[in-house]
Amino acid sequence: MHWTDRIGRRLNPHDLHIFMAVVEQGNMARAADSLAISRPVVSRTIADLEHALGVRLLDRSPQGVEPTVYGRALLKRSVAVFDELKQSVRDIESLGDPNSGEVRIGCTEPMAAGFVAAVIDRLSRQYPQLVYQLELCTTPAQQFHVLRERKCDLVIARMWTPAVEPDMEVEVLFDDQVFVVAGRRSKWLDRRKLALADLVDEHWLLAPVDNDPGSPVFEIFRTLGLAVPRARVLSYSLNVRASLLATGRFLAIIPASVLRFGAAPSVLVVLPCALPPSAQPVAVTTLKNRMLSPTAKLFIESAREVAGPSAKVRPRATVKRRAKR
Repeated sequence: MHWTDRIGRRLNPHDLHIFMAVVEQGNMARAADSLAISRPVVSRTIADLEHALGVRLLDRSPQGVEPTVYGRALLKRSVAVFDELKQSVRDIESLGDPNSGEVRIGCTEPMAAGFVAAVIDRLSRQYPQLVYQLELCTTPAQQFHVLRERKCDLVIARMWTPAVEPDMEVEVLFDDQVFVVAGRRSKWLDRRKLALADLVDEHWLLAPVDNDPGSPVFEIFRTLGLAVPRARVLSYSLNVRASLLATGRFLAIIPASVLRFGAAPSVLVVLPCALPPSAQPVAVTTLKNRMLSPTAKLFIESAREVAGPSAKVRPRATVKRRAKR
């Protein structure tokens, strides 16, 4: 069937909106209630969509509805359609006044506490009305998800591997390493030289992801032939770590960017613990072929400026490096 017959004349954003609501609610009656329309309108709209496309979009059962493989394909593209429509409205607003825009950033807890906060501070001085929405996403899978689902305009995080997903654009901003830190009351402060093996039986504060192969902490211990120590506390919260480190009884591994860019608590002391080379690139990742809003472009440009002298360019065939200034 020709495009204009099947889609151009018979499919519209209103129908897609109803279809997305049905999938989200898992039930036509609940979808009708959420949209404040009648159930027959919802049923007729889904039937018209299936007739126009020539495929079954939903599997019906007494428990509700589930999208078929065709329904999931339509849902994926429908999300993109509405994201682009919303983005166009934000673009128009931003073109008239950058202060009226919003930028949605995916990042890890350490990036939020350090580098991302520094970028927001810099940009907010120039554009005080800009709105920043942060979505914490720890693993690469979570980071790719928020981009593919259009929940975020960009992600700033450390790269676990040099490989790049085919649908992603990656620009390295700077290289980040990690340090072993303790509180000022720690018994280890008097030591001039430490090995990580000396500390494996201490009380460690780790993030849950630190036990995953490929994570910076896991790879450091693996390189030294050590197992990741059993953490006494597992938490992504830097505030929790800072509070417990202040007691002097715990140790943690903290990215250098938190100490460099963030308002690191005065209780933290970097221990003279020799670690294997642990520098990993911190990159801004965006969805390929997705037009960025003017506010997202402003944020990325500000991120380049904040990274500044901290950037250390090393050749990597699979990622794009920011230009030296």
